Amino acid sequence: MASTARFLWQRLEAYHGLIYFVPEADRHYTALGLEPGRMGYFGSRAAAMGPVPAHVVVATFFNFNPELVHAVVPEVWNRTTAAALWSARLGAVDEALGRLFGERLRADDVVRAADLLRAAVGQCRPDGRPLFAGHLAQEWPEAPHLALWLGVTLLREYRGDGHVAALTHAGLSGLEALVLHGATGAVPAAVLQSTRGWSDDDWSTTRDGLEARGWLDADGALTDAGRAHREGVERVTDELAAAPWTVLSAGEVEFLGELGKELSGVIAAAGVFPRR
Repeated sequence: MASTARFLWQRLEAYHGLIYFVPEADRHYTALGLEPGRMGYFGSRAAAMGPVPAHVVVATFFNFNPELVHAVVPEVWNRTTAAALWSARLGAVDEALGRLFGERLRADDVVRAADLLRAAVGQCRPDGRPLFAGHLAQEWPEAPHLALWLGVTLLREYRGDGHVAALTHAGLSGLEALVLHGATGAVPAAVLQSTRGWSDDDWSTTRDGLEARGWLDADGALTDAGRAHREGVERVTDELAAAPWTVLSAGEVEFLGELGKELSGVIAAAGVFPRR
């Protein structure tokens, strides 16, 4: 089931992740009085947990510069409510999916996928999973395409909470985990550094520390030991994310994988995600 967890996360992630990039998001959030960009991101993702303080966002989002979060989060709750932001997030998702897929969202396979993910979510315990637990407290939308989005989101946050647990168990700070992620080349290190609000000094000091531990070489690339460490963390993450998929048959896993591939392809082809 660990391999299934990774396979379906990779196939379905884009259906959730589009909310961080579509123009509909900023339009809905700014209508509530928020500033475009980070204020909407932090507030809308945290909204499922309620009007939590910046310390909780720092802990659950894990790899953002705490100073950045503290500069944004308190003001979010001065300008709007968590309930209004959650509603705005769903509204933005609804508009964006409608624009991208149109009548495709009314097909029976979208209904079936939403039902399968709801069953999978039912296998998840919220213990120690704060972002997942917050989203679990929200009502399931009646529209199948939105129920599918919430299902993907719940399972994504379930996996993410487990990933943070794996990283902290391995003794890594959020910034150390981010620098190691940058060293893989999956996302340019400069993008990770800027979007998470870390200074050049913060980044270089952390990179030096990881080099001293033998996980990075002098050029900032992963060593064999660093690669083995990351693979170990990812393996634990997959294992911690396996529970929901135990209720699915091999055929149902294949079905979700193929649907996720199709939907993700449409999202990518529309240019939703920034080029790197």
